[in-house]
Amino acid sequence: MAHLRKNAENPSNTLLPLGLLNFFIYGTMVIFAAFFQLYLLDVGMDKFEIGSLMAIAPLVSLLAHPFWRHLSDRTHNVRFILLIMLTGLLVAGHMVFKVNTYTALYVTMVLLYFFQSPLLSQSNSLILGYIEGTGLKFSTYRIWGSLGWAFIALASGLVIDQAGHNGISLLFSLTLMLAIGTTLVLPSIRKTTDTPWMKSSELARVLHSKYFIAFIVFGLMVSIPNAINSIFFPLFMNDLGSSRLQVGGAVFLSTIFEAGAFTLLHRFLKRKMTYLLACITIVSFLFALRWQLMSEAFTPLQIIMIQVLHSVTFGGFFYVGTRLTALLLPRPFRSSGQAVYTFALSGLAFLLAGFLGGWLFQSFGAVIMYRFGVTLTLFGAAGFAAMWYRIYKVGYSPLPRSEEP
Repeated sequence: MAHLRKNAENPSNTLLPLGLLNFFIYGTMVIFAAFFQLYLLDVGMDKFEIGSLMAIAPLVSLLAHPFWRHLSDRTHNVRFILLIMLTGLLVAGHMVFKVNTYTALYVTMVLLYFFQSPLLSQSNSLILGYIEGTGLKFSTYRIWGSLGWAFIALASGLVIDQAGHNGISLLFSLTLMLAIGTTLVLPSIRKTTDTPWMKSSELARVLHSKYFIAFIVFGLMVSIPNAINSIFFPLFMNDLGSSRLQVGGAVFLSTIFEAGAFTLLHRFLKRKMTYLLACITIVSFLFALRWQLMSEAFTPLQIIMIQVLHSVTFGGFFYVGTRLTALLLPRPFRSSGQAVYTFALSGLAFLLAGFLGGWLFQSFGAVIMYRFGVTLTLFGAAGFAAMWYRIYKVGYSPLPRSEEP
């Protein structure tokens, strides 16, 4: 702990290893997000099989998150738990790339997702524990993560082009070992950031809010096509004859402007419900435009350029959505609302996207898949517009009228 107190006096001592930790963890994640689908295609799986395999991640996370969180709370040592998770992920990854039957692949992927799905939340807890009382900002380390996602995606595309699809296992192992090494360099810390469990009574109150439920439903309509794109755009690029470097370039361009988008949103967005609802409606229409452009693309270069819209659409949608969640619910229930929002628009949307997108892509092709995304997104945008009009006309309070002061 004396070492940790010394770092608190000189934050730069902790900045580099913590930044590198996020860099390599996000880099590990992007290898799976951008290139694992292509590996599965190379070993003989079709689009529906790939989508269904990728879709099991949210189901596994429902068990993995509480397990690792409970273990972290019991030991009060997030760093040690993170090391276990990274090591387990390294072992599970080797197993995934060594199996030669579909059944074994599904079983090992469940194991891999068990270690991988809570990785970001655990690393975030670790970072918050280190920077508490130091004057350092969490956003700094989030930028390190974005840089890792962008640059490792670009480098991975180049390596896989040279080494073939087996290069993905080498890159996965290398980035994980670097993440493990960086974690070992950090000083020991016994303190964890307190995050209370979501009580069933709180969840019931959150789900009792009709406006919040409508917000989640409309958000799902916009999020499912985005999740479909996240899973299947590398396969679409492959069908158009792209190299792995071009896939990495598309991921790079979609991420590199993300930090700037979040900075502008944080600086200029007003904390007013009607204003934020208008913003999320506009962003949803931009999502629809993005999917329409994807349905008309016929070269990898066009997809790379369309991916630049990711920073505006994804960044804007989830940043504004998080702000709206806080305004739609009373203060005591906001953390539970954020948990529901995150699970629905990240977990549930991804689950549905894997099966639905895989079926559409396999049965009808990428054009129909993206045009379905346009239609679903427009319904979501119309729903947000209706919410804006309703609240603009009659107003809104997160408290029931009987509880208003």
